[in-house]
Amino acid sequence: MKAQCKYAFLEGFHARGVTFAGIALMELVFIALGAMGWLPFAAQVTAVSLGGCGVAAMLVCNIISDVAVAGRMFAAPGAYLHALTPAPRWKTLLASVTVMCVTDIITMAAVITGETWLSLNLTGDGVRNTVQSAMNRMDSADWLLIVFGLLLLIAGYLLFLITVLLAVTARRSIFYKLPGSGFLAFLLACACIYAVSLTWLVFLPFGAVFRIGIFMTITVNSWLMPWAALLTLIEAAGLFVLTSKLMERKMNI
Repeated sequence: MKAQCKYAFLEGFHARGVTFAGIALMELVFIALGAMGWLPFAAQVTAVSLGGCGVAAMLVCNIISDVAVAGRMFAAPGAYLHALTPAPRWKTLLASVTVMCVTDIITMAAVITGETWLSLNLTGDGVRNTVQSAMNRMDSADWLLIVFGLLLLIAGYLLFLITVLLAVTARRSIFYKLPGSGFLAFLLACACIYAVSLTWLVFLPFGAVFRIGIFMTITVNSWLMPWAALLTLIEAAGLFVLTSKLMERKMNI
């Protein structure tokens, strides 16, 4: 497992690592200069703008790096070595998913934190005072809501990632001899997302709000968010097991 995590990390490290180092260095320089008051107004505006561009660049780079990690499992020549690895498929899959999730979350959290500091401290006292006033009015329940929301966001991202890997695996295994295998894989991913969304109906007796419009929406109360995150993780685990079982089949690399 440790070796698989290392190989998966190195697969997407070059682009992700170089981009993250460059953005982090840029933000640290602007943060240091701004803290010392050495940035004129025009430079402050430029710093905030470049920080926003850095967040977008990091997001794009993470997507590219994740595709590289996934390509190690599904595309030649890396997939040949991956298939010959003397380890169960669930271990190699878990290593790849863990690396993608952890590196994506850490890098995005770091660059967003830097951009937030730049925005609050280089855009004038009005914005900073407004944010500080709002934070002073927040109580423990508000902070718990933020924490639970972040947990639900992370669980949702993990579920989405595994759903994509399931669709790609199905295309390379059970669908690869069928016409329109890519479209069938897309329909499988849509069906999984739709089925997962329906499971939130279990929260209706506990105060969740159900609305039907162009899309079906289910809104849960703040105290239900930890349970929603747990349900999402359980669903991600189920799709993970299904994906690993499909990877044990003959795959068209």
